[in-house]
Amino acid sequence: MTARRFVPSGPLTGRIRVPGDKSISHRALMFGALAVGRSRISGLLEGEDVLATAAALRAMGAVIERNGEDWVVDGAGVGTLLQPEQALEMGNSGTSTRLLMGLVASHGITAAFIGDASLSKRPMERVIDPLSLMGATCTPSPGGTLPLVMEGMQPAVPITYRLPVASAQVKSAVLLAGLNTPGTTTVVEPVPTRDHTERMLRGFGVDVQVEETDGEKRISVTGPVDMTPCDIVVPGDPSSAAFFAVAASVVPGSDLVIENVGLNPTRNGIFRVLEQMGASIDYLDEREIGGEPVADLRVRHAELKGVEVDPAIAPSMIDEFPVLFVAAAMAEGTTVTSGLEELRVKESDRLSAMAAALDVAGARVEERGDGLVIRGSGGKPITGGGVVTTHLDHRIAMSMAVAGLASKQGVELDSTEPIATSFPNFIDLLQEAAR
Repeated sequence: MTARRFVPSGPLTGRIRVPGDKSISHRALMFGALAVGRSRISGLLEGEDVLATAAALRAMGAVIERNGEDWVVDGAGVGTLLQPEQALEMGNSGTSTRLLMGLVASHGITAAFIGDASLSKRPMERVIDPLSLMGATCTPSPGGTLPLVMEGMQPAVPITYRLPVASAQVKSAVLLAGLNTPGTTTVVEPVPTRDHTERMLRGFGVDVQVEETDGEKRISVTGPVDMTPCDIVVPGDPSSAAFFAVAASVVPGSDLVIENVGLNPTRNGIFRVLEQMGASIDYLDEREIGGEPVADLRVRHAELKGVEVDPAIAPSMIDEFPVLFVAAAMAEGTTVTSGLEELRVKESDRLSAMAAALDVAGARVEERGDGLVIRGSGGKPITGGGVVTTHLDHRIAMSMAVAGLASKQGVELDSTEPIATSFPNFIDLLQEAAR
């Protein structure tokens, strides 16, 4: 493993552009593979997670190639997935696994899914349960984890499924299974989650029905569908932009522009909470690209204040809490978070991992069952020092790298290798901005 110390830096300045949105990149490849004809994708995130999706789709018959700066996908249509000859290697990507399980569930093929040590601990029952109701047969490892084998059912059975947990991955898996299922498949969503699947399916010609009653959404697709190819421009990933927004907020003198950031309202919670804390964020050149709202963010250093984070905002920033905890550690006053049980079943137990990491770095943290309480440093640098255990989790690694920039002694990570799963040029960009 490659250890590295991130040391105090000067102000973050200039203009940077973060990689393409990971959620949209996964879906662009999958939907292109299901359309009849050629789709072109620009701005695709070329991290390990997305490349795992591309490799799995190739194994099931799609033609996917890099063409200059763009990616080209030649799909053969819904219902045409081929039996993969070998197990599908998912690496560290929960999104790839759960969404591809949805695709396989309504095709007459069998696929084995394998992953790394971190992914093999993550729960898959939440996807297995609804897909089993549709007729798929799944044999997971004990505990409902990878490795697992899924045998699809064609034709599958349409269902109406109420999400027991707020999960865009479960919603998407059921809707993707519904694309090749005769009849109407409906997901009932008591709490809003990211809606990239619904938006992008419409771009590929699918009639997605969304109804809202009594605060709940009912999202339906009627299959089998015909999907038309589409050219996709992937906006910058707000999850990736969040690391730089926090870094610029906590490092004195910073004035940084982060270009082309996706601001889907189901994904922009981190920026709303930072603004509640007093962050200085200006939204420049607001525009829409491919049905997704986009802007350039100008973030300047600001004196942050602790807040009580409304748990209702959690689904719109679930992946950004680790770096929010870093911002809270530098703020004046106390930040309280709750309703975050989902963070315990991510690439690592992110509540426990971040509590331990911040403690090593000299922050004052109390871990509770469903969140962290962080007593801020009053705007002063935290001490730093010690070695942070990343648990092979890219977001723990990047969050604590940001903490190192605003510390006295720097922060050492036991490994930077996990960062490549979602943000291969993170360290280079960090150095570029802090010159």
